[in-house]
Amino acid sequence: MTLWTIVDIAYNISLSICFFILMGLMLYVGRKGIKVKNKYGGISTIICSICLLIFGFYNLFIGFFHYPYNGFMVWWIGFNLLATWFFFLLIKRVINKLDLNNNEQDLNTSKKSILRRYVERLRSENPYREEITFKMEVIRKSFHLLGLLLVIGYFGFFILPPLIQLISDGVVILVHDIEPAYEFLWGDVSLFPYTIGDPLGLKHLTMMALIGALIFAIISDLIRILKGPEYSIFNFLTRSMLRHKEINATGPQIYIITGFVFSYMLYLAGLIEILPFFAGILIACLSDAAAALIGRKYGKHKVKLRSKDVKSVEGFLAGVIVAYIIGLIVVGPLYAVIGAIIFFLTDYFPVYTADNILNPIFIPVGIQIFIFLLGLPVGWF
Repeated sequence: MTLWTIVDIAYNISLSICFFILMGLMLYVGRKGIKVKNKYGGISTIICSICLLIFGFYNLFIGFFHYPYNGFMVWWIGFNLLATWFFFLLIKRVINKLDLNNNEQDLNTSKKSILRRYVERLRSENPYREEITFKMEVIRKSFHLLGLLLVIGYFGFFILPPLIQLISDGVVILVHDIEPAYEFLWGDVSLFPYTIGDPLGLKHLTMMALIGALIFAIISDLIRILKGPEYSIFNFLTRSMLRHKEINATGPQIYIITGFVFSYMLYLAGLIEILPFFAGILIACLSDAAAALIGRKYGKHKVKLRSKDVKSVEGFLAGVIVAYIIGLIVVGPLYAVIGAIIFFLTDYFPVYTADNILNPIFIPVGIQIFIFLLGLPVGWF
């Protein structure tokens, strides 16, 4: 066993330990949410923690990607922790200054820093809202476009080549260009497992992007829950678009990215195909956004769900129609019906579980099950 083999094992174990630690924190947060009667957020957070437990074991025994990508991911986690700690200190300093000068009225807002205005706004209003404005809903749902960007990054778009493949090839070129530095940190460059145009590099870099986004979102959201919303970098960037369902619970961005990682893990394990995976995440992203926005803007016929939430017939129709159109384009007309039906079921029936985590898991798996049972071609070619 060589030195770099030991380093590889150490990084892999470290990454799995990170998953287990985050799992424990998420489980703690989820139980807190249930205790304060936020069953929706609490149970959804616990489901995410179970997924993280599975991720930890999968990485430990199978591995999400090869060395040195597992090492890159550990470094990314360290960078996120450092950035979170630095942001925490900045906010703490602002809060301390505000507490010292709480008797002085400073009406000149133009001289105030962005962080100070941010903290003052959070202190002057409840950041957790029962209802958010339509404009904030649009901004919130715009994050769902990340699913579309992932598809473009993986497959390309007309004359645009797959961006993730270009990045993968760029990493290979960079590694060989900085060979001395690489060999000092990571070992023999000839053992680098990826090559130019390597489809495995595309697959593993996609998983790196998904897990990297999940790690950033989770760390930022945990600090929001455990210390306060003003300490969250993600909360700062999104201008505090929080709902009551996120009190002592992680946000919807955690649910949907967790679902992405889980389904993509099934793809890497050979349990589902790539087209059902992308059909699932596009339906989860775009159909949910269409249902929410059309329902808010044009919904007049209200429907009370089993979870006691109120939605609209117009929103449901918009979501199901968009789900079918996406399925029609990606997996063909028959499997599009399956995707649309699953989207409707996960949107209407769950009482205490977020559809944001159910859709990106159940839709690809459901489509794949029918592909196996029916044995009909997928897509148009």
